Amino acid sequence: MLTIDHVTIAGPKLEPMQAAFAALGLAADYGGPHSNGLTHMAGLGFRDGSYIELISSLQPGQIDAAFWGHHIVGNGGPCAWAVQVADVATEATRLRSLGLKVDGPTYYNRRRPDGQLVAWDLAFVGDKGAGATLPFLIKDITPRSLRVQPSASLATAPLWGVAEVILGVGDLTAASQLFQRAYGLEPPQPAEGPAFGAKLAHFSASPVTLAEPLDSAGWLAKRLSRFDDSPCVYLLGTTDLAAARQIFSTVAESDWFGRRVLWFDPDLLAGLRLGLIEQAPG
Repeated sequence: MLTIDHVTIAGPKLEPMQAAFAALGLAADYGGPHSNGLTHMAGLGFRDGSYIELISSLQPGQIDAAFWGHHIVGNGGPCAWAVQVADVATEATRLRSLGLKVDGPTYYNRRRPDGQLVAWDLAFVGDKGAGATLPFLIKDITPRSLRVQPSASLATAPLWGVAEVILGVGDLTAASQLFQRAYGLEPPQPAEGPAFGAKLAHFSASPVTLAEPLDSAGWLAKRLSRFDDSPCVYLLGTTDLAAARQIFSTVAESDWFGRRVLWFDPDLLAGLRLGLIEQAPG
């Protein structure tokens, strides 16, 4: 069971990212600095408990190489995703038994603006960056409500959470086999996505789609050449796409494995691709 805890978007400065999201009606709440003393974040919390983390460095050029430093400096946008687990050590042991590389569990924390310390355990899976392909694992030590709450900007919005992560990969077959090995998933449903510029593979009953560039000149190939395999698009879930269309400014609609997706204008998000997908939560 892959339950999205949160997804991360990186950029060189936090405030412009917050401003761009707020302009779309998605105002994120400042969450404070991380325990590494180098990065800070703002969170956009949804009703199902998932959230978008906007992350940047506290000082320009001062980055943590272990945590998406390349994406921060390069304004890479989507960089990682995390899943909730009942116990990080137990899940880490299971994944190691499958021959996968696992780093952790490791303790981390963040100091909120109100002074409250928020703490959690993490483990990183696979040989790519943290949460770049296989998600990293997270379990709260302090109450989860201290780490994330539904954002006020979404109180009346018809959005329930982060519904899907689309991972840009250089080798669709290898990435598909990796997910089947780690999580016992059935082979994914393939599709051609010319408008998206990728060959796609969606794992049914999961929040994961893989995307391999169709050609070396497209946006996804260029992204992979800069940032390697990593998330490239996030889809937010709604049960009422018509209502969402009335509230949010979107520029296009497309079919996504039998479901409808509305796309935000990437020019308003510094190139970030973000969509709204019509599906039920859970």
